[in-house]
Amino acid sequence: MTRAVITGPSGHLGANLVRHVIARDYDVTALVLRDTRGVDGLPCKQVRGSVLDPASLRAAFRGAEIVFHLAAVITLKRDRSGLAWRTNVEGTRNVVEACAACGVRRLVHCSSIHAFSAYPLDATVTELRPLAEGTGLPEYDRSKVAAEKEALKAIDLGIDLVIANPTAIVGPNDFKPSAMGRMLIELKQSRMPALVHGGFNWVDARDVSIGMETAARIGRNGESFLLAGHHRPLMELARMACEISGTRPPRFAVPVWLARAGLPFSALASALTGKPAKFTSESLRAITHHQDVSHEKATRELGYAPRPLEETLADTYRWFHDHDYA
Repeated sequence: MTRAVITGPSGHLGANLVRHVIARDYDVTALVLRDTRGVDGLPCKQVRGSVLDPASLRAAFRGAEIVFHLAAVITLKRDRSGLAWRTNVEGTRNVVEACAACGVRRLVHCSSIHAFSAYPLDATVTELRPLAEGTGLPEYDRSKVAAEKEALKAIDLGIDLVIANPTAIVGPNDFKPSAMGRMLIELKQSRMPALVHGGFNWVDARDVSIGMETAARIGRNGESFLLAGHHRPLMELARMACEISGTRPPRFAVPVWLARAGLPFSALASALTGKPAKFTSESLRAITHHQDVSHEKATRELGYAPRPLEETLADTYRWFHDHDYA
């Protein structure tokens, strides 16, 4: 039985991955920081620790053959505290060093579509696209690029490495819930009267989990795999979601330029209510970049096959209903 450690098992993707690898008969250790909802009740070992605590990593990784490194801070706003950079970059550096110290055979590093350059905007994004570089990038994007560079150092230390680059994740087992999960809940509760023009590539968390586990077994050392799903404009995604949930879809979508003009008001509303801003400059950038993403390489080398988005949305709403979220 293969022993694997998963960092970040309480996040949306982590909660799906831990279930998938357990179903594949791995002996799983889940490195949890505080929130254990994603792993409670599962047949895995829970170890308290942090990617910012090297000693806890070495304790968790001892005897492991594979480490799935998912722990990260995902943010579409300014990283004023520096927590996203420390977690994503320094945390990855600590994971690589702990893998080397503990003799881990293979590291599967979860990166992001945002690590790839968005330019040229009208060309298909593949694994041949260079990493995002230059000034003016969102801090999250820069942190994922720097984290990939830290992960690549594993190869020089004798560790097999594969990198997964998922697009926007949606799906069940969304305990916190995620930003996309909150959007689906608000759509069902008719609390989202309008959206913004733009779209993105949406992928099921379960399909990303399958892709990552397959990459752990047969992915070529040093390779990256784009684990994408299906591109949909926000309005089309909302109409699909509302048809499934039986509610009325948003009435209209505002142009991106108008949403940008309203950013100060969105920030003020967030400050007054304590709720996340409906949109930020980073989120507006996200829905206008990385529009055409190919998973051809993952399909060819890993047999990767993302399920229909309608199935994902239906399963997500069923999970939210069964767990009293909506």
